Amino acid sequence: MCFGSKDTGSGPAPKPAQAQPPSYSSAPNPKASMPQSYAPPPGPPPSHSQNQNQTSQSPYDYAPPAGPPPSSSKNNPFFNSPSSNAPEYAPPTGPPPSHGAAQKQHDWESAVPDTSLLPPPPNFFSGFDRSPANNATEEEAEAGERWCASYPLYPPMPFSAEAADAARVGNVALYAPPHFKGTLTQKGMGVWSVVSGSRNGGAPDTCLATYPPLYHAAAHSPAATGAKGGKTVYYEVRILADGNEKEVPLALGFTAPPYPAFRLPGWHRGSLGVHGDDGHKYINDRWGGKEFTAPFRRGETVGLGMRFHYSRGRQAVEIFLTRNGAEAGRWDLHEETDQEQDLPVTGLEGHHDLCAAVGCFERVAFEVVFRPDAWVWRGYEG
Repeated sequence: MCFGSKDTGSGPAPKPAQAQPPSYSSAPNPKASMPQSYAPPPGPPPSHSQNQNQTSQSPYDYAPPAGPPPSSSKNNPFFNSPSSNAPEYAPPTGPPPSHGAAQKQHDWESAVPDTSLLPPPPNFFSGFDRSPANNATEEEAEAGERWCASYPLYPPMPFSAEAADAARVGNVALYAPPHFKGTLTQKGMGVWSVVSGSRNGGAPDTCLATYPPLYHAAAHSPAATGAKGGKTVYYEVRILADGNEKEVPLALGFTAPPYPAFRLPGWHRGSLGVHGDDGHKYINDRWGGKEFTAPFRRGETVGLGMRFHYSRGRQAVEIFLTRNGAEAGRWDLHEETDQEQDLPVTGLEGHHDLCAAVGCFERVAFEVVFRPDAWVWRGYEG
């Protein structure tokens, strides 16, 4: 608040004037003033007056209508009449929903876990980069690839009744390459004894192959046997107890000729094998193979076979392994391949001749049996 310039006092500012109550004149004019004293008229309020007509009811007097409440009245159109068989409405028992126990919500986080925190699913068709047992050098693998590029697969041999009959009865020969270190001896028709390395030293990777081939495409292919025909080729290897290594340095396989003799079966094109040191299967795979069976043991007899037959309008090829006369595993040549990771299986589909191929290295002694009547396994179908 601002004050005028003439106000020169040093005291506090004056308070604002208080409003005064109105004064009533004491003039005798009744219109201009109210009497000094007032009292209500005698008697009860008008609504309780005894002189009021009893037939008329004051708007301030109210009483509910006689009879039951509307919910029980038969004249209420919103409720069932007593004569109806339907039960009358009754409120639900128990506390209201808002006062009850809180409803448990669906725990979707537990039902659908965060898959980013889970380990990746196993890839059953993926192979190993390296074998957990023994591995050749990269230089040897590249040398094998160069050899295969220089020597393409042979076309099937012309039909020969003598060669087909010899393979059928097991009268086949096993050949060792010039670099083989060990002994190879024929014990009888279709039975060969092999000792790789010596007691004083081992031997390099070697592939022993047969002639004539066990699978003769000119005699055993679908074109020769018909769509309903089939052919099984098989041989066994008896692993002897001779040897000092913990693993069994042996591989059973099949190869389409020609094949590099300084490489084990299964490492290059047109070949497959099951290796005894790690139990893996190899199909044109020069890396670590795929899991298949347990490693071989000294003293047991293992066998490898291929079954060619028609299935679902196409020729199917199954490979199976036996151990001591019982089947120990089987796979389909076509269904168990990964298009992105696996190399082609050309040469193994029945359109080329196939030779039995036994790979060995280091110190190992074994016998190879091609004669069916000398096999431990009795499921041969021919």
